[in-house]
Amino acid sequence: MPRKLLKYKNYDIQAVTTVAGLDSATPRRNANIVAWVMATDMGGHVLAVALYKVDYTIELVRESGLLNVNLLATDQINLVRKFGQQSGRERDKLKRVPLQLDERGCPYLTEAVGYAQCRVLHSTDAGDHELFICQVEKQVVLNPDKSVLTYALLREKKVIRG
Repeated sequence: MPRKLLKYKNYDIQAVTTVAGLDSATPRRNANIVAWVMATDMGGHVLAVALYKVDYTIELVRESGLLNVNLLATDQINLVRKFGQQSGRERDKLKRVPLQLDERGCPYLTEAVGYAQCRVLHSTDAGDHELFICQVEKQVVLNPDKSVLTYALLREKKVIRG
């Protein structure tokens, strides 16, 4: 049986980190793995980020309108299972993960290649995902010598099927 065409695409792998409830004593933070992020303007000022509708992360993003898109490095391959295959509703996925908080209180991963600090402009239905159109407020390169984690590497290392 022939493979599906889009299986040939080699996506970069990102982790979306977010926070909600900053006005409470216990803000809720979470992270999730995302492969579908795309710049939608020539200057890189707007990103489209697809989030799976059933995930805890999407609830927090909808509530706060804040997220960071962290471009993962190959040495962060273990985060794919940690962030992508368990729920933040039941456990703190960011526990024991090197991170800092930006000036908005939103976490970013200090061992990533870098991150884009984003604010949601609006969203739209996109099948089993919701597509968030985000204003990029800041781009930060943290580790310029690291290689970017890709979908092809995840398949090669048998972290995912495909």
